[in-house]
Amino acid sequence: MTTADHADRTPGSRTLPRITARVRILLWLLVVMTVALTAVATTTRSILARDVDHRISRLLAQETGEFANFVERGRDPETGRPFTTARRLLHVFLERQYSDPDEELLGVVDGDSVIRQRRDIPSGLPLHEDKEALRRITEGEARSGTLERPEGEIRWARVTIEPGGRTEPGTFVVAFHADREQAGPDEVFRILLAISGVALLLTCGIGWVVAGRILAPVRLVRATAAQLTEQDLTRRIPVQGRDDIAALAETFNAMLDRLERAFAAQRQFVDDAGHELRTPITIVRGHLELMGDEPEEREETVRVVTDELDRMSRIVEDLLLLAKAERPDFVTPGPVELAELTADVFVKARTLGERDWRLDGVAEGTVLLDPQRVTQAMVQLAQNAVQHTAPGARVRIGSRRLPEDRAVELYVADSGPGVRAEDSELIFERFRRGTTRRGSRGSGAGLGLSIVKAIAEGHPGPGRVELRATEGGGATFVLVLPDSAADVAEEEEDEE
Repeated sequence: MTTADHADRTPGSRTLPRITARVRILLWLLVVMTVALTAVATTTRSILARDVDHRISRLLAQETGEFANFVERGRDPETGRPFTTARRLLHVFLERQYSDPDEELLGVVDGDSVIRQRRDIPSGLPLHEDKEALRRITEGEARSGTLERPEGEIRWARVTIEPGGRTEPGTFVVAFHADREQAGPDEVFRILLAISGVALLLTCGIGWVVAGRILAPVRLVRATAAQLTEQDLTRRIPVQGRDDIAALAETFNAMLDRLERAFAAQRQFVDDAGHELRTPITIVRGHLELMGDEPEEREETVRVVTDELDRMSRIVEDLLLLAKAERPDFVTPGPVELAELTADVFVKARTLGERDWRLDGVAEGTVLLDPQRVTQAMVQLAQNAVQHTAPGARVRIGSRRLPEDRAVELYVADSGPGVRAEDSELIFERFRRGTTRRGSRGSGAGLGLSIVKAIAEGHPGPGRVELRATEGGGATFVLVLPDSAADVAEEEEDEE
């Protein structure tokens, strides 16, 4: 036997049949319905059987009570005086009684003489013919009880006639043949079981259809998920209604949206990296292949290769930063003093180049934003201004609050050549610098403004970055962020 054969025969490798959700729902429904219907049928039978038992007990008590009362107060219709013999008393009493069809009234005199009503008893063996059973009833000490016989159960009660002034003793026996009465609850039980069986069959059909309709959106989710590929994440599930299934479809569609964005970001990262890194790699390879043995030539090659490697390192860092922008924790806002943040940005920007740096305006108060990310974006805008202006050119940095718009603005304004109108949206895309360069010093990969845009949009609201014209020429880049601190202050005032 080969190892593969042995593996195929192991219990762990055995494929178990899969039970669908539709079948599971139907099975659970059948189990619950079966238990419920069986409980109803059994309870109904128990209640009916208890009622039969109570009715028989009341009937026996009623008959014995009437006879006891007749013994004490009865009069012989022929003499008008109390009965002098037990036989006469029993004859008269039995003649006046209208008994139940299953009820047998007997009188026993002298131990073996039986007096009974002249009518048929619906039993295979009436008590007056069953001498042994009658003897056990009359000679026992119990006043009532149940007699189990092959011919059927008998519920009985008796009253002993004491001799007193009469010539002989006697016994009055009332016997109830309970089989027919007890068959009633059993028949109802069987009928209920039959009805329950039909109900279960109907439940199977209805449950199968209803479960199919309920699970149809789930099957659609499964089918849609099976058709999804990395190249095609555009399929969505139609949302119908406002129930849990509709909520599932909405959640699944939202998950597909996130997956599509994630795959798009991944593809864009790979495409951008491949596109932008191809050139420096080609330059590095070309210089290394052509490098000669002269020290000056080697030194120049090393300088060029180092510059290209530094540029590749910056490109990779920028791409990784843009990839992180898709994560929910890319921006972590917190309370920040706007004036202090503006001053810090100004101090850091002054080291980027010899420009006429000016702190144009400083807004006061606390705002909710990510100080590190905002500083990174502002420094990038300042670097962009340096790249597109000449030494000594004026660059203004400032901040302001817009209470009417519930927003704050941080801006960098330069006095360079500005940006063409057709390039105002293009420059915020990755690896795009517009149709013309604004200056001759720009050497970036075209990711700086994309990073600024990602940081702005990462703030709740979301925020945005705008390009505005500068009075006297130049370009003004503005970070517009929601003033969340104003909302917090208003909520605190409302609570007070």
